[in-house]
Amino acid sequence: MGIFRKTTKKKKKKTFSEILWEYVQSFGIALILALIIKTSIVEAYKIPTGSMEDTLLVGDFLLANKFIYGMRLPIPFTEIRLPELTDPKPGDIVIFKYPRDPSVNYIKRCVAVEGQVVEIRDKVLYVDGEVFEDPPYLKHTDSKIRSAGMHGLRDNMPPTRVPEGKLFMMGDNRDNSYDSRFWGFLDRKLVQGKAMIIHWSWAPDREAPDLAFSNPFSLIELFVYNILHFPERVRWSRLGTIIT
Repeated sequence: MGIFRKTTKKKKKKTFSEILWEYVQSFGIALILALIIKTSIVEAYKIPTGSMEDTLLVGDFLLANKFIYGMRLPIPFTEIRLPELTDPKPGDIVIFKYPRDPSVNYIKRCVAVEGQVVEIRDKVLYVDGEVFEDPPYLKHTDSKIRSAGMHGLRDNMPPTRVPEGKLFMMGDNRDNSYDSRFWGFLDRKLVQGKAMIIHWSWAPDREAPDLAFSNPFSLIELFVYNILHFPERVRWSRLGTIIT
C-alpha cells in the first residue's frame, strides 16, 4: 500500500520591488480617486475675508457641492462638464472663479440670474421690482448713503437686466464686499459649486506668532501656541453648521 504525502506549494516570497510596486499602485488609485472627488464632487474651502460676514466668518472652513451645478470632469486641459442637476438660484451661496483672475476663488450670494432685473435704492436690493429677502445675517456697517465716486454703485444702482448666461453676486456684508456691483456680472461657466456645511472654524488671533521661513523655530512656536490656545480658538458652535 502506497503512502500519500500531502504536499503544499510554497508561497513565493515577494521581492522588494514587487512590494514597492503594489504600494505605488495602491497610492496611485487612492490619489486618482481623491482628485476625482476634489475636482468634481466635493471640495474644501477656507474663508479668507469678511465679505460674507456674519453668514461666514474669516477662518471658517467649508465643504462645497461641485456636483449639483454640473461637475467638471477631471480631464487635463479641458472644461468638459456633466449636465447640472440645477442652476444657481437667487439666495444660493456660490463658490466661483474671480472673473478678473480665474486663479482666485470667490464666494458670494447669488441674488439674480439671467433675465432678472437688479436695482439698488439707498442700500435696499430689488429684484424684478420687489425687495430681495435679506439673508438672516446680512449686515450694513456704514450708515452713510453713497451716491457718487467709487462707492456710487454700492448703495444705489439703476435697474439693470442680467444678461443670458450670467449671474449677479453680492456679499452679505453689503458695505464691505467687492462683488458684481464693482466688477460686473459673473459668467455661469466660472461657477465651481454650492456651499454646503462648515466643517471647521478657527478664529484669527492677532497674538499668535508669525510663521517666518527665516526663523526655523517659528513653526515650533506657532504649533505650541495653537496647542495652548486650541480650546478658545475653535468656534465650537459653528462646527457642522448648514450654510444658508
